[in-house]
Amino acid sequence: MKNYYRVMLGRGSAYAEEAYKGNFIGADFDIQQDLSNHLYDKWRDFNKEFIPIYLVNHPDKTRIAAGMACGMLWTISKGIQIGDVVLCPDGQGNYYVGEVVNDYEYHKDQVLPHRRVVHWFSKTISRAEVSDSLKHSAGAIGTVCNITQYADEIKAFISDSRPQIIIATDATIEDPSVFALEKHLEDFLVQNWKSTEIGRLYDIYQEDGEIGQQYPTDTGPIDILAISIDKKELLVVELKKGRASDVVVGQIQRYMGYVKDELAETGQTVRGVIIAFEDDIKIRRALSVAQNIDFYTYKISFKLEKK
Repeated sequence: MKNYYRVMLGRGSAYAEEAYKGNFIGADFDIQQDLSNHLYDKWRDFNKEFIPIYLVNHPDKTRIAAGMACGMLWTISKGIQIGDVVLCPDGQGNYYVGEVVNDYEYHKDQVLPHRRVVHWFSKTISRAEVSDSLKHSAGAIGTVCNITQYADEIKAFISDSRPQIIIATDATIEDPSVFALEKHLEDFLVQNWKSTEIGRLYDIYQEDGEIGQQYPTDTGPIDILAISIDKKELLVVELKKGRASDVVVGQIQRYMGYVKDELAETGQTVRGVIIAFEDDIKIRRALSVAQNIDFYTYKISFKLEKK
């Protein structure tokens, strides 16, 4: 399956033009060595080796920051596959679009030394023309974000056709019309975090331009990783479209266990939040004995205004 990624080429797209002219994407993260023999199939094996190296170079950083940096570096160097498509902001309101055509290369003493060769398409995409949902996702903080859910829209821009179609492909969603409204729940929550009840007590984890959205763990990605205002508690947020079942309780507990064992600093506690459209008796029973997990439902409001 072809995946689509938004990749930042340096802070503020500082190296976008150079990468475009040189036909590459790349990253740095202050890891100055050839990674060719260290790009394991599993990102966790890579992180296990390189998080200590990153922390030696950045003794003031946390394990969470190190995990984000190394995870991004692995994604660019290994996780993005040959044939995947990348969108790279040019710093001028457009996106360069290209296809990755080779495996990892190390370019010592060059900007963004950990590189992949890219065949850039002749067309760029104007940020002003994309949907608000894609605009928000592609504008997310962080070096890399997966935007595969917008594949149809991106392909339409590349081919110069603009079909306005929303297709629900998740068989677990009972009502496709509701799914269409919920499709970008995670991006919407991130964009409006400060106006939520949770956002008054917690900040989405952010450091060095990376953000705790889709934070990788050994059992899957955490939708949102947050930290309390006083830095004493880490919060795992799991989002569910439609009705949440009791299965999600075990899922979030696995994520919380990873955060406790691998990321939490001495004295930090871990809490969980499940957000869904509605619940049922099964999840209420499961949550009744999970005192460190809160449950929220959300409402979708649709309003027409006559002008």
